[in-house]
Amino acid sequence: MDRLKGKVSIVTGASSGIGRRTAEVFAQEGSDLALVARRLHRLKEVEAECTAMGVRAISISADISVYENCQRVVQETIAAFGRVDVLVNDAGIADKHRPVTRIENDWWDHVIAVDQNSVYYMMKEVLPYMEKAGSGSIVNISSIGGVDGIAGISYSAAKAAVIAMTKNVGIQYAGTGIRCNSVAPGPTPTELNTPEQIATFDSEFSAKCHRHFDASVPEVTVDDQANAILFFASDDSKGCNGQTLVVDNGCTI
Repeated sequence: MDRLKGKVSIVTGASSGIGRRTAEVFAQEGSDLALVARRLHRLKEVEAECTAMGVRAISISADISVYENCQRVVQETIAAFGRVDVLVNDAGIADKHRPVTRIENDWWDHVIAVDQNSVYYMMKEVLPYMEKAGSGSIVNISSIGGVDGIAGISYSAAKAAVIAMTKNVGIQYAGTGIRCNSVAPGPTPTELNTPEQIATFDSEFSAKCHRHFDASVPEVTVDDQANAILFFASDDSKGCNGQTLVVDNGCTI
């Protein structure tokens, strides 16, 4: 307990799934929170849960695929708390497993904007404040799709870019007290992969992707993902920088 006591954390994608559970775990560990997502009413539910644990929390409704919205998120966080110690870039969308020959250009642009550009925008805005403080931890959420390419082409490209950006920022700030690491989740039950969502996927290419991992391995839980994120956010991982941790129960070994 108290591994994040006195810290201020921004968690994007905080209204559901891994982001929501991460916010709850961070609150349990003592962090004040800026909760970011598009659905304000869902954020308010998470805010109430977190403040009930004795921390401060604010909800910020924003589409962070838009750069100006990322600027606003960071400005509102600084106005409320005066600092940013941890950034968790969890916001993202699934890409319906579209392969290169069956993806619409508009859909490619949308997935890249949400899953890749938002990570770049948020890091760009947060890092100057971490530089002033001389410390900070960024945790970017990639995917096994970004590690092994076992997803649609836009999602695989975006999540691979997240890993590359993580390494790049890690190189820039090595030894400064600022760290940047990534978690790459495997199959985890969330709103992104409900049966209704999976029904919209390209079934032929999905089947090809499934040949490259062991689907008999049990799915990972949101708790497992949140605990991995907490590890990188806290001083427990102070010797880790530019690293990617795959959390998939070993289904891609």
